[in-house]
Amino acid sequence: MFEKIFKLKQNNTNVRTELIAGFTTFMTMAYIIALNPNILTNYGAGGQALWNGVFLSTCIASFVGMVCMAFIANKPFAMAPGMGLNNFFAVVVANLVALTGMSYVASFQAALVIILIEGVIFTALSILNVREKIVNAIPKGVRMGIAPAIGLMLMNIGFGSNIYIANEEYTQFFVMKDFFGALTADVARDTMGSAYPTMVLSVATLFVGLFTIVILAKKGIKGAVLIGMLFASVVNWGGQYLFLDVNPFASLQTASFVPPFGDMVETTLFKFNFEGFLDIGWFTIITLVITFCIIDMFDTIGTLVGTASRANMLDKDGNMPQMKEALLSDAVGTVAGACTGTSTVTTFVESASGVEAGGRTGLTALTTGILFLACIFIAPIAAIIPAPATSAALVYVGILMLMGLKNIKWDEIDDVVPVGIMLLAMPISSSIGHAIGLGLISYTVIKTFSGKFKEVSILTYIISLLFLVKFFLAV
Repeated sequence: MFEKIFKLKQNNTNVRTELIAGFTTFMTMAYIIALNPNILTNYGAGGQALWNGVFLSTCIASFVGMVCMAFIANKPFAMAPGMGLNNFFAVVVANLVALTGMSYVASFQAALVIILIEGVIFTALSILNVREKIVNAIPKGVRMGIAPAIGLMLMNIGFGSNIYIANEEYTQFFVMKDFFGALTADVARDTMGSAYPTMVLSVATLFVGLFTIVILAKKGIKGAVLIGMLFASVVNWGGQYLFLDVNPFASLQTASFVPPFGDMVETTLFKFNFEGFLDIGWFTIITLVITFCIIDMFDTIGTLVGTASRANMLDKDGNMPQMKEALLSDAVGTVAGACTGTSTVTTFVESASGVEAGGRTGLTALTTGILFLACIFIAPIAAIIPAPATSAALVYVGILMLMGLKNIKWDEIDDVVPVGIMLLAMPISSSIGHAIGLGLISYTVIKTFSGKFKEVSILTYIISLLFLVKFFLAV
């Protein structure tokens, strides 16, 4: 059966190899199952019901995307809510709360409309074979700088706002600003008061997790990210019990391992807040949709081509067979994510681990997808994973994204200026969209006034104009 569906012999593989490859991919990217709901709910700001809904959506939408990848494209690529895009989504939700006065859940449901629109657009573009053309129309220099800029933002979040501690007066203290930013340890201790011991444990957890991941990855051990997170979690749990006199597993005593579908139905399943969405304003809506589309296009196509290259899946012209089907699978996953309650679903670079383990067909993707679906039964366990442990993964992923800087032409000022602005703007503004807008505007201005306006595509001019309107005219 597997041979007929996935053409295993034709792809020089077998069932055993594909199953091992699928499990390997799962091990390297399973961190997203706990990390994604933490990020999208702003570490619990949206309430436990929303966290449960996003948790289930993460597992289900990833499964749907990978099933499509398996049976439509027959490729070994795994999908899940993308890092960077989920942070951007969380920032959008937080901004909606501040701008409209809506609750976090209502703002979250309004933002899901953006993901739905993005998924529908990508489905149409994938079917019509124009998605690749859009990517090629965006300046390569700007495109190459997006991933590293997102990496810096992720590191800033992981080292900064992801970890904060509140004392009995509910005053928040942040790891970078209040712990490492303190003049001395005594100053930090006096400032934080009762929150200081918890902060020390959090900082230790973060660095234990980070260096464990890095060392394991350097040694080529599969599942380095997941192992590092688990080890950091054990350190944190032990620290809570031994030094803070806290039972880290207290919540499990009354927890239910029955998937919380009721919470999902209540908060995220087809819960599109169209009224709140329209309150955002049309210029902002267009900007956000374009931003999500641009980032997702770069992420997905870059991952597909890069991973396919390592698996020798490219033809003599450097093109991947069934690219249309793979992009369509990504789009369907995003629509499924919007309908169930999560941010953009995209192809994960961790798919390369499964490819290196021998995965060559959709059976690898199907195996990973089934494992993701099985995780819907472990929500209470995922919920007790400490934030500093997931922050370690966040920082590590950010560091990996910085590797894209090697693709920048540092001797070309036309590329260096937009990329430099994005590298600075993204972590400071915490807005991927605004940083890209600044990069595109600077690129367009430099090219236009240096007499090279013909090198700028029409689409780049349009997007730059939209960002200018957004920054200076849109109310």
